[in-house]
Amino acid sequence: MDLLKPSEKQKLSKTLNAFDLFLFGVGAIIGSGIFVLTGVAAAREAGPALSISFVFAGIVCLFTAFAYAEFSSFVHSAGSAYTYAYRAIGRFAGWITGWCLILAYLLTGAVVAIGWSAYMVDLLRVLGLPFPSKFAHAPYEGGIMNIPAMVIVFLIALLLAKGVKESAWFNHFIVGLKLAVIFLFIFVASRHINLSNWVPFMPFGWKGVMGGAAFIFFAYLGFDAVSTTAEEAKNPGKDLPIGIIGSLVFCTFLYILVGLLLTGVIPYKKLDVKDPVTYALIQVGERFTASIVSVGAIGGITSALLVNMYGQSRIFFAMSRDRFLPPFLEKLHPKFNTPYRIILSSGLIVALLSGFAPIHTVAELTNVGALTAFIMVSVSVLVVRKKNPELNAPFRAPGMPWTGILSIFSCFFLIIHLSLTTILAFIGWLFIGFFLYLFYWDNPSKKKPKQY
Repeated sequence: MDLLKPSEKQKLSKTLNAFDLFLFGVGAIIGSGIFVLTGVAAAREAGPALSISFVFAGIVCLFTAFAYAEFSSFVHSAGSAYTYAYRAIGRFAGWITGWCLILAYLLTGAVVAIGWSAYMVDLLRVLGLPFPSKFAHAPYEGGIMNIPAMVIVFLIALLLAKGVKESAWFNHFIVGLKLAVIFLFIFVASRHINLSNWVPFMPFGWKGVMGGAAFIFFAYLGFDAVSTTAEEAKNPGKDLPIGIIGSLVFCTFLYILVGLLLTGVIPYKKLDVKDPVTYALIQVGERFTASIVSVGAIGGITSALLVNMYGQSRIFFAMSRDRFLPPFLEKLHPKFNTPYRIILSSGLIVALLSGFAPIHTVAELTNVGALTAFIMVSVSVLVVRKKNPELNAPFRAPGMPWTGILSIFSCFFLIIHLSLTTILAFIGWLFIGFFLYLFYWDNPSKKKPKQY
């Protein structure tokens, strides 16, 4: 079997162009990160220096994005980092990377859905339709369950099961809407900046800046979802690098600008809320603008959830095809040609997490899973270049091997700035993954992957 190509058993349709992929990236990157976690990161981690945290996190992601772009240009198969590690290093590396991505994608979907719920509840309150608080918060937050979060997950799962092209057109519309409201926020907030709110600019020092970067790294995970479209891209060798790197650079500039304005409008200590963008506007008397931004934020977070759940379904599809997940999950819908069983089953898990889990804990676990997967991608591209220096990839990452090495060390640097509880929980997750591989997946009868 040629491992540079998807399995012949179940193939996804090629329907996406470069513009689709760029907007998929923007749709995933600009979501809960900008509309939800900016406030928490500013209040608890970095203060006004959150903008520096975004710069550092963006640079780390750029190193990793180069590795992603190189791999995606010649490995035209669904699966993202899981597929790259599997093809470059071997079965165990693929499984551990996929195990990290399972954690990252499921929890990312939960965080995004929780953020969506917060903005929807606020909008309903503005419209005079208050939603019962106990049904909009998890048990750990004093509620019973987060029903709006669970509902939006189910709706997105149904849309994705219908078809990727239909989802892409929906994503185009939503991305346009959220960019419009972000620029509206930038225009209005710039008139209310109080320079005294930036003093002190680094209240928690460099440790806080790095902690903020580790926490808001979640905001950048969307470019990984772009790489999961490799099997459905019309010209993956050219279009995927454009989608991955283009969306990352564009969104980084927006994050930096919004972070500066948000902490300049109101004191950072007041931003520990789930809807910081509209909250800041309300605090300076811009209630009408806040209501408009709420609508756009809901749309923006919706597109982020759509791309996240799309990406996770494609990774799980690839893992099922390689028999790391139950093979019945890889079955495609006879009419829509989508992995509907994976979409609906993973949607159920995300809905349960979003309904009952606290947002801060979920976000940190998401980050450590994603950072570990990013390390594996960088290691994989270095391995491929070492073993096959003659390999002619359509896109070659600049500055190799140094960009790959910098990616590995910078991702590890962010991991050690996460809380000890998060790191210990992740070690437990890895232990479970190792146990599963040792006793269930390490079957000598399974065909091992060819190396490059």
